[in-house]
Amino acid sequence: MPAEVLFSGVSTASLASAQPWYESLFGRPPEVIVNAGEVMWQVCDGGWLYLVENSTHAGHALVAVAVSDLDHALEGLALRGIDRPAVETLSGVGRKAPIVDPEGNTITFIQVDEATT
Repeated sequence: MPAEVLFSGVSTASLASAQPWYESLFGRPPEVIVNAGEVMWQVCDGGWLYLVENSTHAGHALVAVAVSDLDHALEGLALRGIDRPAVETLSGVGRKAPIVDPEGNTITFIQVDEATT
């Protein structure tokens, strides 16, 4: 089953409250406004994150975004007002930096060691 595009969903209790935080996270407004309760960012060529208003599921998302230079990515986040998270080194695998949004959803930025790719 070859896939071409991956959509990752993050539920929020209030899109109006959560969207500005995600605009800071990605450094831009969403590329797509689906409707009054859902917006989408294209994170990479074949990957999208959608933020959807759904209070029942809010605060439980786990998303990982792989970047080639974790330090550079974290510097950009800090410049946009996102607190710099602690970076964890995973021996033989790479490094990761989890960021928790105001509702408890976790967006983890990862840098995979070249030897493991």
